[in-house]
Amino acid sequence: MTDAPPIILVFAGNDPSAGTGLAADILTLSSLGCHPLPVVTAIMVQDTAGVEDTLVMEADWVSDQARFLLEDMQITAIKAGVLGSLENLTVLAEIAADYPDIPLILDPSLPQGGSDEYADEEMIGAMRELLLPHTTVLTANGLEIRRLASDDQDEQDSMTMDEAALRVRQFGVEYVLVSGTHEHTPNVSNALFGRSGRMRLDSWERLPGSYHGAGGTVSSAVAAFMANGMEVSQAVREAQEYTWHALKNAYRPGMGQFIPDRLFWARGKGEAGQEPA
Repeated sequence: MTDAPPIILVFAGNDPSAGTGLAADILTLSSLGCHPLPVVTAIMVQDTAGVEDTLVMEADWVSDQARFLLEDMQITAIKAGVLGSLENLTVLAEIAADYPDIPLILDPSLPQGGSDEYADEEMIGAMRELLLPHTTVLTANGLEIRRLASDDQDEQDSMTMDEAALRVRQFGVEYVLVSGTHEHTPNVSNALFGRSGRMRLDSWERLPGSYHGAGGTVSSAVAAFMANGMEVSQAVREAQEYTWHALKNAYRPGMGQFIPDRLFWARGKGEAGQEPA
């Protein structure tokens, strides 16, 4: 038998449009040579235009899905997206504490203004206290990183992306990757922060259009490249490049947003490793 590929345990909701959630994670991780293990945290009624309804899984079901797999296979990394409830967040925090040698890549979904009942202030507080101390790499856009940094809306509005990222690092997360997709800049600048402050700044051509799943793609790609043996800074660089090409080749299968083409390389649309224009 051949050696197994890197195995990634994935916590996320099921978005049936495959723009985000488990299906998107599976596509990205498989595209980059990993074997994903999907743990369902929620079931969405969703299309490319948005979420209509959500059914959150009971915490015992989430815990059992994950722990049975952890006892059966050698997990290389854990990637987490939408958790859906405080109880599910606690499950993940306990698992991360029990398996400290497995890197955790966290991609929280934190809409601006607390409009999502599954990402309210209580959830954010629990994330800071319980989950971030066990997180290896946190990926977030500028809006999300400001929400994690402060509960005060005025303070959020006045913070720079760098200030927010450095404050979030104080909650115990090892590395913070912040995307500049929501900043008003000609190009998209993504910054990685570590113990010594900002470690790298990568700039990418800002592509036109609205995309469903860009953040989840880059976080899953970071997990994949780390699982394949890259150190964090290089994994972050390669994940951005892969995501940029997936977005450049995105398609619009429905009436809503564009979906990244995570299999662009298989369709002869370009290769990761090419520099963006």
